[in-house]
Amino acid sequence: MTADSKADWSQIEHFLHTGQGVTIPLGGSDLPRIDYVVTSDQDIALHLELTSRQRLPRSPHPLIRVEEIAYEGIRMARLRTTQRQLLREFHDLLCAVADRIVDRGRTPDQAFTETVQAWRALLDRPRAMSLEKRIGLMGELVMLAAIAASRGWQIAAESWKASYGEEHDFGLPSYDIEVKTTSAEERTHTVHGLSQLTPSANRPLWLVSLQLTRGGAHGRTFTQCVSSVRDQLAEHTTGDAVDMLEQRLAAISRPDDAYVLPMDDERWSLRSTPLVLMVDEHLPRLDWSLLSLLPAESVARIRKVDYNIDVTGLPGSPEPPTELQIEFSLP
Repeated sequence: MTADSKADWSQIEHFLHTGQGVTIPLGGSDLPRIDYVVTSDQDIALHLELTSRQRLPRSPHPLIRVEEIAYEGIRMARLRTTQRQLLREFHDLLCAVADRIVDRGRTPDQAFTETVQAWRALLDRPRAMSLEKRIGLMGELVMLAAIAASRGWQIAAESWKASYGEEHDFGLPSYDIEVKTTSAEERTHTVHGLSQLTPSANRPLWLVSLQLTRGGAHGRTFTQCVSSVRDQLAEHTTGDAVDMLEQRLAAISRPDDAYVLPMDDERWSLRSTPLVLMVDEHLPRLDWSLLSLLPAESVARIRKVDYNIDVTGLPGSPEPPTELQIEFSLP
């Protein structure tokens, strides 16, 4: 490829998705060599040319690894991350390092140090809406759209209970639904509290396990999913339904932050067919009965119990409700 001033993430994501190894030159002919590298094993790195007098940058962060390599006979520093689930964020850091060299004439060591210092506050501070929260909300929107396809948007909106702090995400006339969504290869989900997977009296509870994966050009971004659902709610329901969506967005963001993140160009698609499970004695879960052997005063002092369950490989329950049998998709 010819030299460019920036590597576009949508292009990088395509190379990662297809397993295509490429080298993208970022510096001009009058600059030290700067290569953005996408490897065939779905990793990214930045290669920076070093003169004989320039020292190798030192990484103060355990997630960033800096190594000296000889690439095509040139002494270079290679920057890469140890956590591949952070490739999107690491891409922005690599571009910032390259920009400092190209636009400001900084050495590799200076550019890396200045970038890390500038990003330290961001790296150490929780984001307003974490990736986990966005994935969780996208899973709820998938379920909302599935119910709407069967029952209509008004009933779907009325069944969505998550914004009101209730135990289960959706409540239809004869049963409840809890949606769990992950981007991992295994169906491992976090359960919040001892009641989240406990059916209400005389009401069956169904667990829907969704898996998302970065979907390349054919996927849907978080903002696209939110906008699509908002448009459907505005067209087919009362104004209260749109307000409920806004309440849900506000509930998982800080009050002073917008729900749309600047880096909202990650595209997602369903990794696998959703797994639908009835919550019964066969489902691995904890409930309040496990605390029955403790004194009442001890139970009263237990404030919060979160735990993980792995439902990978479990067979789907037979004869799920109609709303859980249709084809699921990101809205």
